[in-house]
Amino acid sequence: MTVRMILAHKGNDVVTIEPGAPLSAVVETLAARRIGALVVTGAERRIVGIISERDVVCALAEHGAAALERPVAEMMTRKVVTCSECDTIADLMERMTRSKFRHVPVVEQDRLAGIVSIGDVVRHRVEEMERDAAALHNYIQTA
Repeated sequence: MTVRMILAHKGNDVVTIEPGAPLSAVVETLAARRIGALVVTGAERRIVGIISERDVVCALAEHGAAALERPVAEMMTRKVVTCSECDTIADLMERMTRSKFRHVPVVEQDRLAGIVSIGDVVRHRVEEMERDAAALHNYIQTA
């Protein structure tokens, strides 16, 4: 099972923001879209960072309400771990767990092709386990 299967189900839409936007725009977008992270893109939609709910909380803890007027570039995570559509879900789960992040942009041929959250991975894994259980149940009943 690969990341491609998750994107086939959820789509390739990625909500992005520019590095010069204020942190308040991040808060508004995360709340309006009911998502946990935005990919920060620069020229030609190149990934320059990612900003998550956790980054917002840390910025508020460090700078107070004034953080909301500061640019995303000051608060974002610059070292972005990405994956490709060909990566296995098992490998992605392991990387997300080990590195303690919940959102991974998907990059194909140097372009942003989607984003996968830990929720997407868990949902896919549960569906896979349910299919396996149903197949086993059907096998047992017909044996």
